[in-house]
Amino acid sequence: MTMVIRDVREHELDSVLALNNAAGAGILPIDPERLQFFWKHAAYFRVAEVDGSLAGFLVALMPDAAYDSPNFLWFRERYPEFVYIDRIVIAGAHRGEGLGRVFYADVQSFAEVRSPRLACEVFVTTGRDPALLFHGSFGFHEVGQQVIPGVGLRASYLAKDLCSFPWVRATYLDAGAHALPEVEWLRARSTESPSDHAQQRATG
Repeated sequence: MTMVIRDVREHELDSVLALNNAAGAGILPIDPERLQFFWKHAAYFRVAEVDGSLAGFLVALMPDAAYDSPNFLWFRERYPEFVYIDRIVIAGAHRGEGLGRVFYADVQSFAEVRSPRLACEVFVTTGRDPALLFHGSFGFHEVGQQVIPGVGLRASYLAKDLCSFPWVRATYLDAGAHALPEVEWLRARSTESPSDHAQQRATG
């Protein structure tokens, strides 16, 4: 099996939409407009490609996103800095292969040089939901709960402190350079299409 985690490409959005809306009750459905919002504003929007086929995706946002999700807003009302995992979806044929753990390792690598915490929510019915065990094994802890307005599902809000970030902030972000080094693995995702680049070259 050959697996690659990489930024989503715009022509893949229809496939991402279909994957999300076929995921079942644990993932809230979205429409094309919401997916376009993620394309334009998500700080992290990566897919897993397994043997050349789309096998899953993860979307995460920073606090400055103009996002109206009640779960995202719950965190923004309480924390000035975080990377919020909005959703992770794994295609049914690839569940149980460890892609979720790969995604979480990757999004943590993204977050720990940008924020002091990683945040998310899971829907719960008991205190022994498998999703809580999954997140607990990554060091997440519950910081609150609420019944989501308009949805009726109870969400457990989880956060993980990222111990590397204070050093990154002191060494790079507050030490005169005010930026991360210009290396590929630290580069933020770009939502510009090839036509955007062409327009910039024509007018720049």
